[in-house]
Amino acid sequence: MSDTQEEKQSESLLFYLQHNRGFDFTGYKRPSLIRRVSKRMQMVNIESFADYIDYLEVHPEEFPQLFNTILINVTSFFRDPPAWDYLAEEIIPRILRDKKESEPIRVWTAGCASGEEAYTIAMVLAEVMGIEAFRQRVKVYASDVDEEALNLARQASYTAKDLELVDTKLRDKYFEPINGRYTFRIDLRRTVIFGRHDLVQDAPISRLDLLICRNTIMYFNAETQGRILARFHFALNGNGYLFLGRAELLLTHSNLFTPTDLKYRIFAKVPEVNMRDRLLAIPPRGDNKLNIPPPNRLPELAFEASSLARILVDSNGNLAFADQKARLLFTLNPKDIGRPLQDLEISYRPVELRSLIEAAYAERRTVTLTSAERRFANGEVQYLDVIATPLYDDGNNPLGVSISFPDVTSYTTLQQDLQRSKEEVQTVSEELQSANEELETTNEELQSSNEELQTTNEELQSTNEELETMNEELQSTNEELQTLNDELRQRTDELNHANAFLQSTVAGLHVGAVVVNQNLNVLSWNHRAEDLWGLRADEVQGRSLLNLDIGLPVERLRGVIRPCLSGEAEYQEVALDATNRRGKVIKCRITCTPLLTHNGQRHGVILLMEEEEP
Repeated sequence: MSDTQEEKQSESLLFYLQHNRGFDFTGYKRPSLIRRVSKRMQMVNIESFADYIDYLEVHPEEFPQLFNTILINVTSFFRDPPAWDYLAEEIIPRILRDKKESEPIRVWTAGCASGEEAYTIAMVLAEVMGIEAFRQRVKVYASDVDEEALNLARQASYTAKDLELVDTKLRDKYFEPINGRYTFRIDLRRTVIFGRHDLVQDAPISRLDLLICRNTIMYFNAETQGRILARFHFALNGNGYLFLGRAELLLTHSNLFTPTDLKYRIFAKVPEVNMRDRLLAIPPRGDNKLNIPPPNRLPELAFEASSLARILVDSNGNLAFADQKARLLFTLNPKDIGRPLQDLEISYRPVELRSLIEAAYAERRTVTLTSAERRFANGEVQYLDVIATPLYDDGNNPLGVSISFPDVTSYTTLQQDLQRSKEEVQTVSEELQSANEELETTNEELQSSNEELQTTNEELQSTNEELETMNEELQSTNEELQTLNDELRQRTDELNHANAFLQSTVAGLHVGAVVVNQNLNVLSWNHRAEDLWGLRADEVQGRSLLNLDIGLPVERLRGVIRPCLSGEAEYQEVALDATNRRGKVIKCRITCTPLLTHNGQRHGVILLMEEEEP
């Protein structure tokens, strides 16, 4: 299969995921994204992207496995300890100095994975402020797109190995040992709110004093990074700070953030930005040219942000809406919206929904069916509660029914295990233990629901604030965008001409031409170099010249290249014995000159390789 065909098939797969499951990965860097998808394809023994699309259609249970492979969750407590020390000693005190004693402190950790960094910043703030002030003033919002990771984060329970980087005093102060694990203090746990949030599509949480997003935006392409950073700029207060990971820099976004300490990747918000950057902060929806979500999208956004699978059935018995989790859980696609419920598999599996809907209408109240069993082809069993709530207009006329499907598999399985234990050992103490476990599960579900609602409210409020600000400046922005488009078009033409000229110049040389950067990694490799040494340009691109096995003693080039890179010499020349790609022993003359930027800085060197006549 050609590279062009493979690229088209990979794009078709991304389009399929977006339109059938609502996951938009178009903003991710293509090489790393395709590498992770290919890894999952190898695990199920599929070679082509087209065959994988067919596999997904036949095996809907494959979607969660694919998404877990794509959404890598790597984190730890106090990752890069010096950066956290600087944050505690310098940044947090600045934030507190700019606040009145009664004002709240708002922190958002985006891409929180399993929650370690959310609890890390909670401990840092509690140490600086004091526990009582922390409880009264601080809210830590933690978000991710991976629901499984969020469920782990909400439990706030970690192993001793997970806490290796946590000082023993902090561990004893903020964690309670329970059944061989360490659980974050429940009185402080209430200040940390977890919720699902997509950095590419969802509105940011606003009025923040500190935003932590470490080693997350590096997975996105440059355009998507620009949109995310513009939303981060809007989310922060005027004197807010952005804390990134070691692998991330903002050198191309100095108009949004200025470094407070570049070594630790901590940046301060630039208060004033131009209109173009502010437009990037609004999440794209539909075909709206300015990417502004219309007001009637807000109820749908609220539904999508819910942690429960939920559908709406109108008064005529047609499927009116299904949120993202319901579409994934019951293999629904956008074409099913508007179809009669009775024509869909969900109407009778896992339970008969039509009788449940009739009962809700007849009794005019919420009707609940608990622990409905759902079996999969691989033998796994899932248990769902089915909750049908009738909806009425102001005249008390029925509009439809909202049906939600809370996943109670863990809860139901636990109940079954407890029941078997009760049958084996009938003691009062075991009955009390069972009641306590059920109560803890219920409290966790209530806490999760409350956190989801708070996160959704923050997103809606943030979007409204941005829309009110942008409406006053739309006219001037249109003119600015038109001017910018003209400039970009002109610069693109100039760049295309320059690139074509450079490529034709290098290709036209009758000697081998190799360009390397300051790290001696290959930037350019012309056809004559391919003919000499037998390696194509795509095989050496980005690799160290000194690590190439090409029949030339490349290690001896180090003494030729270094003087040109350091500025000690403007020209170096050497003749080396070598073996070309045909196995012929030749004398190769190599000249080295520095590669200079427009301001005279040495960016690398140019090596010209020519076979000497015997």
